[in-house]
Amino acid sequence: MSATYTWDVFSTLDGYGSFAAGADWGGYWGKQGPELLEHRARQFEPQPRMVFGATTFREVAGALVCGEDPLARDEWNQRTLRAPATVISSTLTDTLGWPDATIVSGDAVDVVRRLKEESDVPLRSQASLSLNRALMAAGLVDRLQVTIFPVISGRTGTSPVLRGADEFDLDLWESHVLDGRTLELVYRPMRHGGCTSSRAPTSVVPR
Repeated sequence: MSATYTWDVFSTLDGYGSFAAGADWGGYWGKQGPELLEHRARQFEPQPRMVFGATTFREVAGALVCGEDPLARDEWNQRTLRAPATVISSTLTDTLGWPDATIVSGDAVDVVRRLKEESDVPLRSQASLSLNRALMAAGLVDRLQVTIFPVISGRTGTSPVLRGADEFDLDLWESHVLDGRTLELVYRPMRHGGCTSSRAPTSVVPR
């Protein structure tokens, strides 16, 4: 049976995944609360295998391994660090102190298709935007989990989450309002128009 693959991404209401250096938002855009943090921790039961592109892995490992960022002490971040990780990259050679990480080179679509066939635990990927847009185009993303924080960051927002993605219909599986303000939506993405597309899924070899 194929392992479930979840693309997990944080977003502002206007679709940005992060904000520019020097902006005064802070982690979680300043909107974290106990319900959000407890809910995030429960999503690591059972423990998944994490899947990262190189850029996101550098950022996450840099924050979690050294532990200097206070947010790294949140339980869900600690569970992320304890999870086994597959990093898809043609340039990384160092696992950056991650306790159980494997670096795999090659086309990401082929790598993840094989992981889905072989893994006995769910697969989960945080951010890794270009990687996951390509995987979604290839039909490998089973769940698109978007956590929408109640902010608009039109002047300082960076990394538009879905810019450049193909066209999809979304079947809503779950929804949660956390701490009375933050919305988590879990969708099953289906290519718009059925199984055919005017262009083939893009291969991607993350650096």
